[in-house]
Amino acid sequence: MLDIKKQPGSVLRHQVSREDMALINAMARSALTPEEVYTFAVRLCDNEIDRDFERFDRAALKTLGELFVGKSGIFDHQWSAQGQTARLYKTELVAEEGVTEAGEPCCYLKGYAYMLRSEKNEDLIAEIEAGIKKEVSIGCSVSRSVCSICGQSGCGHQRGRRYDGKLCYFTLQAPTDAYEWSFVAVPAQRKAGIIKGLTAGSGLSLRKLLAGHPTAMAELEALEREAALGRSYMTGLRREAVRLAGMADEALDLRTFAAAMDKLDEAELKELTAAYQRRVDDKYPPLPQVRPRRAVPSADEADLAYLI
Repeated sequence: MLDIKKQPGSVLRHQVSREDMALINAMARSALTPEEVYTFAVRLCDNEIDRDFERFDRAALKTLGELFVGKSGIFDHQWSAQGQTARLYKTELVAEEGVTEAGEPCCYLKGYAYMLRSEKNEDLIAEIEAGIKKEVSIGCSVSRSVCSICGQSGCGHQRGRRYDGKLCYFTLQAPTDAYEWSFVAVPAQRKAGIIKGLTAGSGLSLRKLLAGHPTAMAELEALEREAALGRSYMTGLRREAVRLAGMADEALDLRTFAAAMDKLDEAELKELTAAYQRRVDDKYPPLPQVRPRRAVPSADEADLAYLI
C-alpha cells in the first residue's frame, strides 16, 4: 500500500442550498443555519499527469470521492486537531473538455467544504475570498502504482524520462483510504485548489465584476432601472390588494394578509385584486351624488324657494 500526497487544485466559492445544509447538519451535532457556515468548492485531484509524473485514473477518482466525504481540511498536512478548519460534506466527479497526456478524457474530483463563520475563521475566509489561500493537496493511500512503460509496479523505469519517445509516469489505482486535504503553497497537481464562483455574502457584486467594462456597466444600469420600475409596479399591486381586502372584510388581519401578498406573482395579485373588487362593489354599491330633477316643477315646488 502506498501513501500518497497529491496537490491538485484550487478553491471555488459555493452558494449553500437547502440540500447542502441537510448534508452539513448530518455531520454537525447541533443544527446550523446558512448564516452560520461558509461553504466553498475544492478541486481535489484530477486524472492528468502531475509534477511528480503520477496520475489517478478515473476509477481511482471515483473511489476517492466516496472516501473523502467527511474528511477534514488542515494546513500543510500537519495532522493536528488545532489545524482542523473545514470539512468536506459531498464530492462529485466532473468531466472536462479535452484529453489528458495519458489519452484519457479529462475529469477531476470536486469536493464541497464548509467551515463556521466565526471570529477564529474570519482571516482564513478573507484570504480565500482574496485568492491568497487557494492551492490544496490531498493525503491518501492507494494499493498499486502502474508504470506507463511496462505496465508493472516496482519496476526500474524512472518517472519523467522518455523511453523510445514515450514518457514514463505511474498511474495510481485502487485507493484504500483518504486521510485529509490541506491548504498548501505549491501543489503537485497544477490545477488543484479552490474553484472560483459566487456565493451569498461573499462581498462580490455585479458592479465589481463589471468594473472597467463601460458597455456592460451601461447594460447593468438599464436593467437596474427597469427592475426598479417593476418593483414599484408590484408594490402598487400589493397595496391595492390589501386596501380592497380591508374594505371587503373588516375583521381581516391586514398585517398577516400583507405578508402573504409578498409571495404572490403578478397574475395571482391581479386575480385576487379583481375578486376583492367585486366583493367591495357588492358591499358598497355606488350611490348617485345628485337626485334627478323633474323637467317642469309644479307651482308649489317653484314657490318653495321664497317661503320663510
